[in-house]
Amino acid sequence: MDISSSHRAIENLIAAYAVHVDSGDFGAVGALLADALFVGSGAPVRGREAVEAMFQDTLITYDDGTPRTKHVTTSTVIDIAADSTHATARSYFTVLQALPDLPLQPIAAGRYQDRFEYRGQRWHFTERHVHVDLVGNMTHHLRN
Repeated sequence: MDISSSHRAIENLIAAYAVHVDSGDFGAVGALLADALFVGSGAPVRGREAVEAMFQDTLITYDDGTPRTKHVTTSTVIDIAADSTHATARSYFTVLQALPDLPLQPIAAGRYQDRFEYRGQRWHFTERHVHVDLVGNMTHHLRN
């Protein structure tokens, strides 16, 4: 795989995470991170079932099955290792949320630090570290 294709494939994985979380498809988030260590604000988790359960237990979903959020990922920098089978990425994220009784607003902003491995003819997440730097009104987003 050439460097340009690798960059695009990794960008697609980063985007898929946002799409799956925002659609409330925590099973797809678990599948995406099945081989990865996920480190957020709670205890680190690994494996499809553990990641899926963590999202289900942590995020509030609404009648439409979604958390009513949009994750906006920006400033992504991807570094492909010389062996072309490992990569790292770092990016910023902003989480927006709106509900009928909550005007559209940013509720969190921070950084992702990711690791990837190329195997089986495709790139896979091996680690995702989420660093929340700015916190807004999370009462409609996180379970107590």
